[in-house]
Amino acid sequence: MTATRVDADVIRRLPKAVLHDHLDGGLRPATVVELAAAVGHTLPTTDPDELAAWYYEAANSGDLVRYIATFEHTLAVMQNREGLLRVAEEYVLDLAADGVVYAEVRYAPELNTKGGLTLNEVVETVQEGLAAGMAKAAAAGTPVRVGTLLCGMRMFDRVGEAAELAVAYRDAGVVGFDIAGAEDGFPPADHLAAFEHLRRESVPFTIHAGEAHGLPSIHQALQVCGAQRIGHGVRITEDIVDGKLGRLAGWVRDRRIALEMCPTSNLQTGCATSIAEHPITALKDLGFRVTLNTDNRLVSGTTMTREMSLLVEEAGWTVEDLRTVTVNALKSAFIPFDERNALIEDVVLPGYAAAL
Repeated sequence: MTATRVDADVIRRLPKAVLHDHLDGGLRPATVVELAAAVGHTLPTTDPDELAAWYYEAANSGDLVRYIATFEHTLAVMQNREGLLRVAEEYVLDLAADGVVYAEVRYAPELNTKGGLTLNEVVETVQEGLAAGMAKAAAAGTPVRVGTLLCGMRMFDRVGEAAELAVAYRDAGVVGFDIAGAEDGFPPADHLAAFEHLRRESVPFTIHAGEAHGLPSIHQALQVCGAQRIGHGVRITEDIVDGKLGRLAGWVRDRRIALEMCPTSNLQTGCATSIAEHPITALKDLGFRVTLNTDNRLVSGTTMTREMSLLVEEAGWTVEDLRTVTVNALKSAFIPFDERNALIEDVVLPGYAAAL
């Protein structure tokens, strides 16, 4: 089947997997409005449609720092138990409605403690909300498995605490770790002790790299810190000339290191110029293990269905390409091999066959 014969309804039915999606970047606009009113937080607008448009416009600035600043309002409503429970549950239900069958959700617990919750209480509350969402999705006939990645904020000093949390809750729904926040000026190696601790404890981790900063960031993430995946990794293309891979790009491709690519988000932060020219297509064609992700669904005004549709419409992707990136994501998910394989063989491949 060619790309021109794939419509949005078909894409919506396809089973999907997302590895790079931030909890605090995916709230429903109406939920932000309601929770903000409950806690007395002032928003740019209290109309849900206008708020969604405000987020999208602000995020389209081409400035990663301004993009990150849009999280002020979502985080403001995620500082108490009620807000966290609702946001986490709705997060799962929204993914299920979009055809997602496996997701890894990431967030930084240290950003949710202003209302008095401890780090442990934040993690336990989010896990409770995610579990409620998964139960409701399963009861509705749209089951989705969601694992949690805990983040440390690379520009602050609590990364080690976040890593300890990932170790402590690895048998309670937390499947891995990440560092997030402003990349340029805050190299991954600044937090080497945390990554060494995670490796000793056999907790997998990904690192945001190769987005706002180039090859040195990716090299540090992989060769110094030992990341198993790379968040974004768009600028690995700087090590590819006329289809010839440099040493770092070759390492990434040949060792099947997954690149968690987020096309719409990358356009907004100035890492790519268009969907048609986004590096995900060229990297896919060169044999890299690329995965397709939303990053922040509210902030980017997107869904997995939309990301897939854009690649089909503007970059010539086929259903086979969409299946490939979905399988890629599950191959590199931070859950046990047998569980990954079962999702591929029992859910994804039959799901594609049924949809077509």
